[in-house]
Amino acid sequence: MQNQLFESALGISKPWSVRGVDFNVAEKTLTIRIDFAAGTRFAVADVEGAHPVHDTQTKRLRHLNFFQHECFLEVRVPRVRLPDGRVVLVEPDWVGKLAGFTLLFEALILAMAQQMTFAAVAKLVGESWHRVHAVCSRYVDLALAEADLSAVTAVAIDETSCRRGHNYLTIAADMNERKVVFVTEGKDAKTVATFAEYLAEHQGAPEQVRSVSIDMSPAFIKGVTEHLPNARITFDKFHVVAHASGAVDQMRRTEQRTDPSLKGLRWKLLKDRESLSDEGRADLDALIAQAATKRTARAWLYREHLREILDRKQINVVSAMLKQWCTNVLRSKVEPMKDVARMIRKHFDGIVAWTQTRQTNGFIEALNGLFQAAKRKARGYTRFATMRTVLFLIAGKLDFTKFNRYAA
Repeated sequence: MQNQLFESALGISKPWSVRGVDFNVAEKTLTIRIDFAAGTRFAVADVEGAHPVHDTQTKRLRHLNFFQHECFLEVRVPRVRLPDGRVVLVEPDWVGKLAGFTLLFEALILAMAQQMTFAAVAKLVGESWHRVHAVCSRYVDLALAEADLSAVTAVAIDETSCRRGHNYLTIAADMNERKVVFVTEGKDAKTVATFAEYLAEHQGAPEQVRSVSIDMSPAFIKGVTEHLPNARITFDKFHVVAHASGAVDQMRRTEQRTDPSLKGLRWKLLKDRESLSDEGRADLDALIAQAATKRTARAWLYREHLREILDRKQINVVSAMLKQWCTNVLRSKVEPMKDVARMIRKHFDGIVAWTQTRQTNGFIEALNGLFQAAKRKARGYTRFATMRTVLFLIAGKLDFTKFNRYAA
């Protein structure tokens, strides 16, 4: 009765059966012995018929805990002889993808690792960091090998820091599905070339990408132009406005040297007016009222006007207004904002494209925040392979059920 109860709990069926259960009180472990019926013949993939057992091996697999006790399955696994004389191992379908675990235990690790650091998961399940990482890396590799990128048409590409110094990863995301599809080291034009090759290897083609959102990195611009020939480049509106905000702050710092009244206004100038307190809005309005005499106030007005222009949806209207904005700024005495105007003129088509594509790098920016937070919790990831695995676990939306029916 006890053995039948554990067979039902484990989902074990013929020819497999539970032959015994040992509970070690001192070590707080439960060991369940599993065997197959004598005389059983086993099928082998791609080989016709059922084949006799040649000999057996005993495998010890970590399974889900039994209450607070670690549970192990000791399985007598057959090796069968094939008609051509080969001897092959036949494992039950509940054995995991990594030696020493069941599918259920690996599914538990995957679920936890998508929310926690590897070290935290390792501590909870009582395994080493390396074993937890190996499970996650194995499943990520399996899922990526089966990835179908034939429907990817809109892509966001951005870089994120991975280690101290000038070490970066480039991430490409499918903006329609809101998921990461590619990660590589570096941030030069070669990363885009590598992404184009990766598309071709996964049932896609570089020519199918119609829209790419990037920052104004010359390397990314060169890479997209050369390797994604049909892609329309969009420069994220929020990057453009961020440059304008930087110009406002630079103007404030310069003017503050001779005008102490500007002290304490930094965040009131950089934040959205609607998010300020009543007192903050009053201080900001008092400054803006002096736009005729204070260049910082004029810089703020220029930024807000730029934001309003980029919020419009008629491309011809945006194009005309943006050209006039650049002309007005370049005729002003707000020097930091002139750099923004020159930048806009240099990247005009990509900035105006935002009007139609409305494509941003916001998803990757948010992912970058999650990744950096995970790095801090883990006290830093140092290997590219680990960082790649973490990024796909967090935002890859990978389908692991093809390899583990329990990994929903």
